[in-house]
Amino acid sequence: MKLNRRSLLKLSAAGAALSLTGLPAFAAIDELVIAYNVNLPSWDPTVGPSAVNPTIQGIYQSVFDQYILQQPDLSPAPGLLTEWGWNDDRTQVWMTVREGVKWHDGSDFTAEDVAWSLARVANPDTGSPIQFVWGTLKNHRVEGNKVIADVAQFDPTIFKWMYFLTGYVLPKAYYEKVGAEGFEAAPVGTGPYMVEKFERNAYVRLKANEAYWGGAPEFKTVTIKFVTDSAARVAEVESGNAHVTLEMPYEEYDRLKNGPLAGVATPVSDIGMIFLNDIDVMLDPNVRKAAALAIDKQTIIDRLLSGYGVAIDTLQTPEYEAYDASIKVGYDPEKAKELLAASGYSPENPVKFKIQTTKGFKPKDYEMVQAIVGLWRKVGIEAEIEVYEIAKHYELRAADQLAPAAFYNWGNSVGDPTTSTGFAMFGPSPHSVWDGADLIEKIAPLWGEADEAKRIAGWKEVDRYIAENALVIPLLQYVQPILHAPGVKVVPHASGALLPHLMTRG
Repeated sequence: MKLNRRSLLKLSAAGAALSLTGLPAFAAIDELVIAYNVNLPSWDPTVGPSAVNPTIQGIYQSVFDQYILQQPDLSPAPGLLTEWGWNDDRTQVWMTVREGVKWHDGSDFTAEDVAWSLARVANPDTGSPIQFVWGTLKNHRVEGNKVIADVAQFDPTIFKWMYFLTGYVLPKAYYEKVGAEGFEAAPVGTGPYMVEKFERNAYVRLKANEAYWGGAPEFKTVTIKFVTDSAARVAEVESGNAHVTLEMPYEEYDRLKNGPLAGVATPVSDIGMIFLNDIDVMLDPNVRKAAALAIDKQTIIDRLLSGYGVAIDTLQTPEYEAYDASIKVGYDPEKAKELLAASGYSPENPVKFKIQTTKGFKPKDYEMVQAIVGLWRKVGIEAEIEVYEIAKHYELRAADQLAPAAFYNWGNSVGDPTTSTGFAMFGPSPHSVWDGADLIEKIAPLWGEADEAKRIAGWKEVDRYIAENALVIPLLQYVQPILHAPGVKVVPHASGALLPHLMTRG
């Protein structure tokens, strides 16, 4: 499904209604309240595990601007950079910087801020989880209103990263003055909102940036409450304590969307998948393949997600550039039993391992894992479920200490195979837990492949190899449910980011 301006307008119109008994009249509302599904561990959007959490990006994009703006249909547009490109032989990149922009502290945004921000995340000592991307540029320098950088290693996706994870511009002078600790206490950006108050693990209150270069947002005060339990988020909007929420069970969405509340549900770039760590029993290909074949994805989508989802067999969705519909991993429990039997396992003598999952972070995440464990049990797999918070997942994944299986949602709002298959499956990546040398050898040449057709074909071959060897278990593309009070217009963003500056009154 491709989102365009017309479809977005239709979705917004469908989500608007007149009034809701028990909620304030929105014409008079000064404070928009959003019940959010994740905590905010850090205010630095460029370093640390939080920087690669797709769900937090909606908060970051409210306060900070990215180099390049990503529109709701995922297409790039001028942001803090108005133009960008390579020189003829692709040994340099150039960027034209927007003029007239102010930081939240009133100081001028300049090309120096862009050069410093890029150089900072390219420095391995900074701790950027995407340093290996930003490190492909070096010798960042300012020439008038342009920033020039030399290409240390050609990366065909470098400008895509400028509107993706960690692609934010920070204020050089302010950051150097207050340091990391001071910035955490009082973050400053150029975005549509400024941080007014932040209570860790509770809420953040944002104040509109009236001087925002993209136009001042309509709601002047926005409070984002961190409500990690999905039932509690539903209660927040149903009671009128919040006006917008997301990621609730689909039966609750269906119950409320055409009654007391309004709603939008659109496919987003997130996918549900199960990481397989190359430890213990997962070193046995029969176990991996059986685990993949024993999962009835479509039935899980139909019964647990009310049909809201798209079954997938690779880490690409139909909208991604390297999607290959011919790569299939079917539901075949009898074949799964045969494979397990070849390794000495059966329902009477099951193979045992742990699977980790969040609970309430995404709609029915825990329930899906319960269903998968039930399907596995039938073929000879006994999996123990461990529940953890999403922050713990990032911590364990970065340390390569995930369990043999771990459920996760992977975001790839730029749709490039390097940011789906690549970072999830390339052993040296801090986001991968599969370290097989054979896969590393297949992926390594693709990072710098300048021939676009050859690059995409190469990634399709990698996806086929991964599917045939069950090195990861892709499950589904998510449809994101958003409930909101009538009187608020919500424009859904295909990245899954919930952006208050795109919300207006009805």
